[in-house]
Amino acid sequence: MLKRAFAALLIFAALPITALAASAPPAISAKSAVLIEAASGRVIYEYNADEPMQIASTTKILTALVVLEQCSPDDAVEVKREWTGIEGSSMYLKPGEKLTVRDLLYGMLLVSGNDAAVALACHASGSVEAFAERMNDRAEELGCENSSFVNPNGLDADGHLASARDLAIITAAAMRNKTFSTIVSTKYASVAGRSLKNHNKLLWNREGVLGVKTGYTKSAGRSLVSCAERDGMRFICVTLDDPDDWVDHDNLYDWAFESYRRVTIKKGEAIGVTLPVVSGTRASVRLTAGRDITFVCEKDAKYTFTPETPKFVYAAVVRGGYAGEAVLRVDGKPYARIPVFYGDTVRVSATEPLSSWEKIKRAWYLANEYGAYRGIGYYVYY
Repeated sequence: MLKRAFAALLIFAALPITALAASAPPAISAKSAVLIEAASGRVIYEYNADEPMQIASTTKILTALVVLEQCSPDDAVEVKREWTGIEGSSMYLKPGEKLTVRDLLYGMLLVSGNDAAVALACHASGSVEAFAERMNDRAEELGCENSSFVNPNGLDADGHLASARDLAIITAAAMRNKTFSTIVSTKYASVAGRSLKNHNKLLWNREGVLGVKTGYTKSAGRSLVSCAERDGMRFICVTLDDPDDWVDHDNLYDWAFESYRRVTIKKGEAIGVTLPVVSGTRASVRLTAGRDITFVCEKDAKYTFTPETPKFVYAAVVRGGYAGEAVLRVDGKPYARIPVFYGDTVRVSATEPLSSWEKIKRAWYLANEYGAYRGIGYYVYY
């Protein structure tokens, strides 16, 4: 039993944490949905989130990410005839005209140009087929498990599917790209003689929305991926096959921002844990965070640190010295592991008697603490 508990503790940091919020989430119309905290990937809300589904033009989020990782936004692209006249939404490319990758990205992401998606894919990889292979490779690298991509624009095709969870993972990665995030947050743009207006109504209707992409085909229904930020918290919401997507995104954000808060603990800040000090001028020493950590939790959630350190330390203790690690728990659930350091200097007490055996143990402890034996692999705690 103890072994299983310890093993679970070792792997928890790699897993997204789903928490129950203070109030129930709103009812939605989507057949699949997920809401995540963008920085950590923590799942705040999910419904049927792992079902592979048609995702229409929200495909273009991954297309843009792959293009930006392979090409410069300033690359010149001469439009070929076979890239024009693609069915569905278009930025109306003309054979022979020259645009930049950035121009094509605006046309693809604001007005959902299927022709722009094909032009970008062929510029980046030589063909739609080769580009689709790279899309699948990139999705796998990001940890997507329920997706497969056949084209760069999301037109209906056998085997072109993704889950809401995978689409949220892809979007979180894309939003970390400055060029991508700038484009999807743009309401209007003038590109190569074209006036473009972003199809994402949430940019006008909700404060704090940062993008990202709409999608629709008759077969897929309405798909919507959005990102919103408030009070230092950034959420990404995905709904698939949702006839009321604008309303559902709005309600999910209202619920999330009302129910959650952002907490930051700075490097060097005391974490509310002390260790007893043997033979010191003080009875205990504070532990401090070894790095900045920011997390999102329910507004009424309590968080604590569980130290993974020796049960006590021998003086002398030097402020800033490494003490071990601590597990951050939010409402009792493991959330993250951080290094911890001593927050005080505690000198050896001249009046505290030690037995001969205690003196030997302290000598070993001090040797380990100050690194005397680290070079040959010794590190002993008592």
